[in-house]
Amino acid sequence: MDKLIERFLRYVSFETQSNSSVDHCPSTEGQRVLAEQIKKELVELGLSSVELDENGYLTARLPSNIDYEVPTIGFIAHMDTAPDASGKDVKPQIVENYQGGDIALGVGDEVLSPIQYPDLNKLHGHNLITTDGTTLLGADNKAGIAEIITAIAYLKDHPEIKHGEICIGFTPDEEIGRGADLFNVEKFGAKWAYTIDGGPVGELEYENFNASSADIICHGVNVHPGTAKDKMINAMNIAAQFQLMMPTEETPECTEGYEGFYHLVAMEGGVAKTVLNYILRDFDGDSLERRKVFMQEKVDELNSKLVKGRVELKITDSYRNMREMVEPHPHIIELAKEAMIECDVQPIIKPIRGGTDGARLSFMNLPCPNIFTGGYNFHGIHEFITVEGMQQAVKVIVKVAENTAKKYQ
Repeated sequence: MDKLIERFLRYVSFETQSNSSVDHCPSTEGQRVLAEQIKKELVELGLSSVELDENGYLTARLPSNIDYEVPTIGFIAHMDTAPDASGKDVKPQIVENYQGGDIALGVGDEVLSPIQYPDLNKLHGHNLITTDGTTLLGADNKAGIAEIITAIAYLKDHPEIKHGEICIGFTPDEEIGRGADLFNVEKFGAKWAYTIDGGPVGELEYENFNASSADIICHGVNVHPGTAKDKMINAMNIAAQFQLMMPTEETPECTEGYEGFYHLVAMEGGVAKTVLNYILRDFDGDSLERRKVFMQEKVDELNSKLVKGRVELKITDSYRNMREMVEPHPHIIELAKEAMIECDVQPIIKPIRGGTDGARLSFMNLPCPNIFTGGYNFHGIHEFITVEGMQQAVKVIVKVAENTAKKYQ
């Protein structure tokens, strides 16, 4: 397990933040640099079919060590980190035997507090890896990469643990919704897979949001403010009117569980043109469609009130709820649950209030539930992970591989 932490700390030193404003894949060169490093490690481990393609997708295989047929399974993680916070010059710190209270991050005033993050109250006695308060950590999803590789290395070093063929895959650009775009499912070769991309210990997820994005484009007219009377139409004022028409109780900060939301994630513009960028989320497909209709109704309503200027709506669908593709294969979920229980981990089956590569891959005929990494507070400077959680993730991966072989014996 010492190698596990070494790997993780090495991977987070690479800057791999993805960038949605560029079209090529991977969207940033840092992801390719990390992929090249991991490729070397996989070759050194003696894995077979180690390949890094032109789009930054890295795959490899651990051959079966049994003489009977077992379905090939896979484990997948992504190499990029979220654009929400800097991933450059990450300086992790290890807090040994945490005993409660605030944790000072770095040399400034930033702290990780159990008042803000009550999960810390459950982690007394654990060893935590935190940020220094200036960047995210990158546990999402470099912890998943380290855990998968450590589990595969353990299986290779312990041939007494019987397993079938195992495929592993590391993808670029998951955080900007493109991680599965160029994933070659047929070449990957697994019958089913698991993304190792969840949060706290025990999380097992096979439901996720249906997701769309919506752009509200407000058109105005700009003239010199000194002669603007009856001529200027301020697009920013139109945008403000639209935002006030949205339901305030259906936002991320006011919802939980299976509740969906509208989320204004960005705005940009000026007097002549202003754009509001929203994401729409709902676990029920029909409910997501109703959200789209609602937004169009509000656009029409605002346009009918405007004497001048206008508003338009552009909607793009992103991903769908994987549940319909995973539920027909209940043994995939059962194998993960049983593995957790055998590793003294209580399964926590819950919906993902977001998405993973697994959601897209499930609709590409690779059913792909999501398993925990042991991390918390992803996408921000208060991200952290527990050493114990990472170790338990490794054990669960090994046990899933072992139990799959036993199931088909």
